[in-house]
Amino acid sequence: MHSNVFLKTRGLKKESYFIIILAMLFFVGLNPLLAQSKPDPKALIKQVDDLSDFSGKDFSAVFTIVTQKPGEKDSVTQARIFRRDLKKQFVILILLPEVNKGQGYLREDDNVWFYDPTSRKFSHSSMKENLQNTKAKNSDFTLSTFAEDYTVTKMTDGMVGKFPVWILDLKAKTNEVAYDRVVLYIRKDRTMLLKREDYSVNGRLMRTTAYPKYVELEGRLLPSQILIVDEVNKGEKSQITMAEQSVSPLPDRVFTKAFLEQVSR
Repeated sequence: MHSNVFLKTRGLKKESYFIIILAMLFFVGLNPLLAQSKPDPKALIKQVDDLSDFSGKDFSAVFTIVTQKPGEKDSVTQARIFRRDLKKQFVILILLPEVNKGQGYLREDDNVWFYDPTSRKFSHSSMKENLQNTKAKNSDFTLSTFAEDYTVTKMTDGMVGKFPVWILDLKAKTNEVAYDRVVLYIRKDRTMLLKREDYSVNGRLMRTTAYPKYVELEGRLLPSQILIVDEVNKGEKSQITMAEQSVSPLPDRVFTKAFLEQVSR
């Protein structure tokens, strides 16, 4: 009788031990999966940068920007953008409004130049400056360089509408960028930037940008519609629409001062 009791007790111990071992194996196996489900933040912002990177090819498009300000008539700015990402070159040629037609911006090495066809002179500009009378910065139309210009300080998850997103809090590495702090809302199921918040050095929210529509070009995803809301001047916002996007080769002369002078005549 004692033997039977011992065997039953021993059997229970073995069964409990087996269950514990299985549970340990399950959680040991599960933990790497949980870790893998949360992407490396540095790799994630690099993926965002890569979405618009056409290195090895030229990129051009026409952007129409409708800006609204309380008590004023909507203003329309249209610009043709030329980019050569491999050399970080870009040209912005203003098409509308008619009064500003022919004005342009050129990035040459580390310099950004603004050309005024009326005076026929170039003056220094920067990536931080607004494009004409819009809420967009010159940097909004160039190659995205979050991974190069910012450090990720925090990563959480959340929702934008019905989409689960990763929320990345970024701190600027340099004062060359337009904003000291940027918060990105990146879609989880497919790497796409859905929303962006830009903050000043003192922590004030300056603007919020939404990216409701994308188009695919050469395997890259580009925002075809962008909404920029000015958080300082309430009621002011710009809606940007992209069209005529192309990766056809551009002549070298496009990325020169001479080109802006020629097309503005």
